[in-house]
Amino acid sequence: MQKARINLTLDADLIDFIKEYAESQRTTVSEVFTQFALKLKRIKENDPTETILADPDFSDSLLRTIERVKAGTVSWQGYDEVFK
Repeated sequence: MQKARINLTLDADLIDFIKEYAESQRTTVSEVFTQFALKLKRIKENDPTETILADPDFSDSLLRTIERVKAGTVSWQGYDEVFK
Protein backbone atom coordinates (compact mmCIF):
# COMPACT_ATOMS: atom_id res chain seq x y z
CA MET A 1 0.00 0.00 0.00
CA GLN A 2 1.33 3.42 -0.93
CA LYS A 3 1.80 5.77 1.99
CA ALA A 4 0.87 9.44 2.05
CA ARG A 5 1.76 12.26 4.37
CA ILE A 6 -0.70 13.88 6.79
CA ASN A 7 -0.23 16.95 8.98
CA LEU A 8 -1.85 17.03 12.43
CA THR A 9 -2.10 19.82 14.95
CA LEU A 10 -2.04 18.62 18.56
CA ASP A 11 -1.35 20.10 21.97
CA ALA A 12 2.34 20.08 22.83
CA ASP A 13 1.80 17.92 25.94
CA LEU A 14 -0.08 15.33 23.87
CA ILE A 15 2.73 15.27 21.31
CA ASP A 16 5.27 14.71 24.10
CA PHE A 17 3.15 11.89 25.53
CA ILE A 18 2.81 10.17 22.14
CA LYS A 19 6.55 10.44 21.50
CA GLU A 20 7.36 8.98 24.94
CA TYR A 21 4.77 6.23 24.46
CA ALA A 22 6.16 5.31 21.04
CA GLU A 23 9.70 5.19 22.42
CA SER A 24 8.67 3.03 25.39
CA GLN A 25 6.92 0.62 22.98
CA ARG A 26 9.92 0.62 20.63
CA THR A 27 7.87 1.88 17.73
CA THR A 28 7.29 5.12 15.85
CA VAL A 29 4.77 7.90 16.30
CA SER A 30 3.50 7.09 12.82
CA GLU A 31 2.88 3.47 13.85
CA VAL A 32 1.00 4.59 16.99
CA PHE A 33 -1.41 6.58 14.83
CA THR A 34 -1.64 3.77 12.28
CA GLN A 35 -2.60 1.24 14.96
CA PHE A 36 -5.12 3.68 16.46
CA ALA A 37 -6.75 4.24 13.06
CA LEU A 38 -6.80 0.51 12.29
CA LYS A 39 -8.49 -0.17 15.62
CA LEU A 40 -11.18 2.36 14.79
CA LYS A 41 -11.61 0.74 11.37
CA ARG A 42 -11.92 -2.76 12.89
CA ILE A 43 -14.56 -1.58 15.34
CA LYS A 44 -16.54 0.02 12.54
CA GLU A 45 -16.30 -3.06 10.35
CA ASN A 46 -17.07 -5.47 13.26
CA ASP A 47 -13.81 -7.36 12.80
CA PRO A 48 -13.98 -10.62 14.80
CA THR A 49 -10.50 -9.86 16.12
CA GLU A 50 -12.08 -7.19 18.30
CA THR A 51 -14.39 -9.81 19.82
CA ILE A 52 -11.40 -11.98 20.73
CA LEU A 53 -9.42 -9.06 22.16
CA ALA A 54 -12.49 -7.89 24.09
CA ASP A 55 -12.61 -11.16 26.05
CA PRO A 56 -11.36 -10.21 29.54
CA ASP A 57 -9.54 -13.51 30.12
CA PHE A 58 -7.73 -13.33 26.78
CA SER A 59 -6.92 -9.67 27.26
CA ASP A 60 -5.53 -10.28 30.77
CA SER A 61 -3.47 -13.23 29.57
CA LEU A 62 -2.10 -11.24 26.65
CA LEU A 63 -1.12 -8.32 28.91
CA ARG A 64 0.57 -10.68 31.39
CA THR A 65 2.50 -12.31 28.55
CA ILE A 66 3.61 -8.94 27.18
CA GLU A 67 4.85 -7.91 30.63
CA ARG A 68 6.77 -11.20 31.00
CA VAL A 69 8.38 -10.71 27.59
CA LYS A 70 9.36 -7.12 28.49
CA ALA A 71 10.75 -8.27 31.86
CA GLY A 72 12.72 -11.08 30.21
CA THR A 73 11.14 -13.77 32.39
CA VAL A 74 9.65 -15.80 29.54
CA SER A 75 11.04 -19.29 29.14
CA TRP A 76 11.16 -19.88 25.39
CA GLN A 77 10.48 -23.39 24.10
CA GLY A 78 11.45 -25.02 20.84
CA TYR A 79 8.92 -26.39 18.37
CA ASP A 80 9.65 -30.00 19.34
CA GLU A 81 9.17 -29.21 23.04
CA VAL A 82 5.78 -27.62 22.44
CA PHE A 83 4.41 -30.06 19.86
CA LYS A 84 5.53 -33.48 21.07
